[in-house]
Amino acid sequence: MAKMTIRVLGCSGAIAKDCRTTAFLVDQDTLIDAGTGVGDLTLDEMGAVDRVFLTHSHLDHIAALPLMVDAVASRRHAPLEIYALEGTIQALRQHIFNDQIWPDFSRIPSLEAPFIRFIELKIGDQFVFGDKTIEVLPAVHSVPAVGYAVTRKGRSWVFSGDTERNPEFWRRVNQLSVSSLVIETAFSNRERELAKRSLHLSPSVLAEELDHISESQRFPIYITHTKPAETDQIMEEIQRFDQTQPADPSQSHDIRWMRTGQILEI
Repeated sequence: MAKMTIRVLGCSGAIAKDCRTTAFLVDQDTLIDAGTGVGDLTLDEMGAVDRVFLTHSHLDHIAALPLMVDAVASRRHAPLEIYALEGTIQALRQHIFNDQIWPDFSRIPSLEAPFIRFIELKIGDQFVFGDKTIEVLPAVHSVPAVGYAVTRKGRSWVFSGDTERNPEFWRRVNQLSVSSLVIETAFSNRERELAKRSLHLSPSVLAEELDHISESQRFPIYITHTKPAETDQIMEEIQRFDQTQPADPSQSHDIRWMRTGQILEI
């Protein structure tokens, strides 16, 4: 049987040449976030997406969503399903799909047959699509936010979303059979105070967070959401603590830098 694939469309914390913001394509029909990386999809690929799971409402995670809907609306025969927290849906309705910034596609071309349909989710919810399950995980951020675990045949791809210290996230991760983990590190240690105020991770805090991983768990850890101007410094600082000498010397981690265009398989 074919493996589940996760295609990295974007994994940067900002834009620059070859840097696209957060979006992951799971198989061909599901997006996790809808940052600028969605623009690399063909029209046929966009049209094949039936649902989008959003981690939160910040622009780098939703920027391409209204444009994608507009691009493929005439090709679709059913509304695009947008799964998100209540607070995220409210932000999208108020600030994006408001007939000022962009048309309210949840009401057109008609209330009975709109281009998009919002589906509210909560932490702990699980949604089953064929042989894969998408579970909503907790995140700690400056706006309502979540992470996700996508599981197939007992193996899980886990995405932290934007977050700071998050013990409940690790509690659940340690209960899963993790194939790989994607975790944000948005700021370097030089800006650790800004990271703390904006509820993001820096390498020093990441080191402490990774110590929550059970000793029985071993999986690749992909770093995402680095700012283009700071990526090299962030990765140097991560490599420095991980050589691999985390705070707990009994632990070692397989830490990798995530790149746009990568394809992970489960």
